[in-house]
Amino acid sequence: MRTQYYVASSIDGFIAEPEETLDWLLSRDTGDAEGAPGCDDFIAGTGALAMGSRTYEWVLAHEDGRWPYDLPCWVFTSRELEPRPGVTFTSDDVTTVHRSMVEAAGGRNVWLVGGGELVGRFADAGLLDEILLALVPVTLGAGYPLLPRRVELRLEESFRAGELLMTRFSVAR
Repeated sequence: MRTQYYVASSIDGFIAEPEETLDWLLSRDTGDAEGAPGCDDFIAGTGALAMGSRTYEWVLAHEDGRWPYDLPCWVFTSRELEPRPGVTFTSDDVTTVHRSMVEAAGGRNVWLVGGGELVGRFADAGLLDEILLALVPVTLGAGYPLLPRRVELRLEESFRAGELLMTRFSVAR
């Protein structure tokens, strides 16, 4: 079981533009990356997920209000948000919530969907194991940062998927 941040980023380190748009990513050719682990494989190995409130709202807005995940999910927020089955809203410390996530994942991985500040709190607590990064050949100049703090990483593998450079980093401990 690993706690993973699976995310796409511009080459200048942003996961979304200031307007929270992802057109720069969604319009890209992701190829078929023969023999490489894809999104379906990743989801199959995932047992629970966590995200911040802006990510949650973005997902709902871009899925026409439909919740696309059939996995237990924790949304870190201090605001009142629209509930969905299987979604738990929390403002608790990541260490406390992580224990519940690991238990719910049943031996599968935990996916930290975003944003970067939330993932940074998991990293600060020593709970982040891997970053699976799709590097997109575009610069945004501003936006929401990939991970707004220093985290030492080791490159484990990389491969091309269409226009994207897919990389897997382990957190150096």
